[in-house]
Amino acid sequence: MDAILFIGHGTKKREGNEQLLQFVESLVNDISCPIVETCFLEFSNPTIRDGIKRCIELGATKVALVPMMFFSAGHAKIHIPVEIDEAKKEYPQVQFTYGRPIGVHDKVFDILQSRLEVVGFKEEQKDAGILLVGRGSSDADANSELYKIGRLLSERVNMANVELSFIGVTTPTVEEGVDRSIKLGVKKIYIIPYFFFTGILMDRMSEKLQAFQTKHPDLQFAMTEFFGFHPELKTIFIDRAKEALEGEVKLNCDVCSYRLHAIEHMDVHHHHHHAHDHDHHHDHDHDHELQR
Repeated sequence: MDAILFIGHGTKKREGNEQLLQFVESLVNDISCPIVETCFLEFSNPTIRDGIKRCIELGATKVALVPMMFFSAGHAKIHIPVEIDEAKKEYPQVQFTYGRPIGVHDKVFDILQSRLEVVGFKEEQKDAGILLVGRGSSDADANSELYKIGRLLSERVNMANVELSFIGVTTPTVEEGVDRSIKLGVKKIYIIPYFFFTGILMDRMSEKLQAFQTKHPDLQFAMTEFFGFHPELKTIFIDRAKEALEGEVKLNCDVCSYRLHAIEHMDVHHHHHHAHDHDHHHDHDHDHELQR
């Protein structure tokens, strides 16, 4: 029997953990899998080990673990695989597969645009800028993925200025991101907290927003809701769950314009080939790679 085990990061704020649990509960009817469970990396229970044990107690002979994280950083690259290795030793009769984080997916930009629209962002605002704020990681690869998100978002909103910053661990800081936006002539700054749930980081962002408004009374600031468990996110995690369950080692083609065109206009069910060669060798220049 198949099982999907979603892995949330966890937060010290109960509200954030409840948001994740409720979101996974909303996915259950859309996922063709008899067992769907949730666990956390830290700050909350059940743990990954507990989650795996629960799946097996319910009769799972195959467990697909799906990290509910933005990018592959330390947790996704190291901590979760270690837990899987331990589980393989403890349950040799059970098959384990591992999914990938959200990464770069076309639905991400639908979510970001909807968050911006709620706070009044309009593409025709020539003096407006966007500041995307990530959690920040010691993993340079994960941080670089946010820059890719920023560039793709800019292209989706008519090349509006999008600056990047991080609230911890690495630079540029949120303050540096605001300063750079101001130097580029931006008069209204739309801040997007690229976080899954409410918590300590969102509290800090609210404090920073007040500080910016006090320091720059001649400028306008608006902060969107955190990325959060938006309805469009369901599509992403259903995709990731299916990949994990099927054991696919899939390249990141989720925002590839060639793939999207192929799906819309071509019969793509023909020997795993579509408009450009997806035999793990790509001749055109777009990255295919996997915040915690």
